[in-house]
Amino acid sequence: VPGVLVDHIVVAPDQLQTTLTPYDPAISGEIFRPLSSFRTPEMNVQKVIARRVAMELRDGMAVNIGFGISANVPRILLEEGQHGKITWVIEQGAVGGVPLLDFKFGCSSNADAFMPSPHQFIYFQAGGFDASLLSFLQIDRHGSVNVSKLSARPHVTAGAGGFVDITARAKKIVFSGFFNAGAKLSLADGGIRIDQEGKVKKVVNEVEHISFSGKRAVAQGQDITYVTERCVMRLTPEGLVVTELAPGIDLQRDVLAQSEIPLGIAKNLKTTPAALYQEQPIGLSLNGGASLGGAHG
Repeated sequence: VPGVLVDHIVVAPDQLQTTLTPYDPAISGEIFRPLSSFRTPEMNVQKVIARRVAMELRDGMAVNIGFGISANVPRILLEEGQHGKITWVIEQGAVGGVPLLDFKFGCSSNADAFMPSPHQFIYFQAGGFDASLLSFLQIDRHGSVNVSKLSARPHVTAGAGGFVDITARAKKIVFSGFFNAGAKLSLADGGIRIDQEGKVKKVVNEVEHISFSGKRAVAQGQDITYVTERCVMRLTPEGLVVTELAPGIDLQRDVLAQSEIPLGIAKNLKTTPAALYQEQPIGLSLNGGASLGGAHG
């Protein structure tokens, strides 16, 4: 800061490091935080989705993550003994380490390096990373995603932020979220149970705001996957195709009837691995490609 602009310097020893959290020397790289100190996600539907997202990763990838369900994927890798196989790159500038959650999101403990955020975005804009794990509010028939506008909540004006820059050049994107908004879900009998259907459909004819263009992604040859609690979908030149169905989910009643658009069905429609719905670690390995107990995902 040019000295001509400074009148006084005030030392604040109890200055917060983030919006609501005190100073943490592991975030600034002064100490190494033991990996055993990180809390792993509780067993619920969100954890199942995060586990399935983790299966899309491969050893050696540089991966960006966004807020939401995908923010728990680094904790899944910790639980599975796969920490260090992925280099996490966060838009705020951290490279490597363990990305943090809640009001510390955007920070990482034990980072390998810190880049100025504008430089990190140059890296994203140039497509230097391998994949991004992000959330969605809506998906439409083109595979486009809205994360920045909902007419039902006009007071929410967060905007797209770095989402546009990150998705424009990512080689692979895995979007994650719930198929419908407001559904009451639980884990039962080794699968998903819908206790009450959601009233707001998230797979729609046209998104309210194009934060990510599915048409552009297809033209560029990007690998686009959508992971929900009910199914996994892939983006193809013909549109969205359901490639995997969760145990306990009825394809017609819980997926096709809850979508505002026709969905393609893969000829070799798979069932999500049963291990994802159990309390214990799932046996994930990223060596040579994600696998569970030796079976490649």
